[in-house]
Amino acid sequence: MATSNDIKNGSVLKLEGQLWNTVEFQHVKPGKGGAFIRTKLRNLTSGKVVDKTFNAGAKVELATVDRSNYQFLYTDGDDFVFMDLRDYDQITVPSEVVGDAANFLLESNEVSIALHEGTPLYLEMPPSVVLEITYTEPGLQGDRSSAGTKSATLETGHVIQVPLFVEQGTRVKVDTRSSDYLGRVTD
Repeated sequence: MATSNDIKNGSVLKLEGQLWNTVEFQHVKPGKGGAFIRTKLRNLTSGKVVDKTFNAGAKVELATVDRSNYQFLYTDGDDFVFMDLRDYDQITVPSEVVGDAANFLLESNEVSIALHEGTPLYLEMPPSVVLEITYTEPGLQGDRSSAGTKSATLETGHVIQVPLFVEQGTRVKVDTRSSDYLGRVTD
């Protein structure tokens, strides 16, 4: 058993028989009274986010979570197949666990997968990825300096907003957390 003082971002807690990932935590020391830990927790099975407060030093159960690097191989129906880069074992991850990360996955991409007792909990994508734009409307001459945006389809099929000057075939850097366009990539 650990204490609430051991809670950090990314910690996985076992509360009431369910696993919760710590999205945010804040140690609060008010002027009067005892210190406490304010957390924002995400349920790893339902995705529900709740706010929970723990007294400082309260006993909590931290779940054992192993994170390993995997390479994405292919999709099999609604499931995603990954290969462990250490021992080349393959695992199948359901699309519910992959979630929005599927918008940025290409074959041979590397991701970190969190496992609890052999069950995949969630994927950790790199903060940004480089993808090619497969379709976008042509930009109009004279719109090159304005702040307008247009829709663009990435090679994964995901649609993002890009500046008007970005053309089809351009490789762009995309934020995997927010789907924001971060810039063009020149090789």
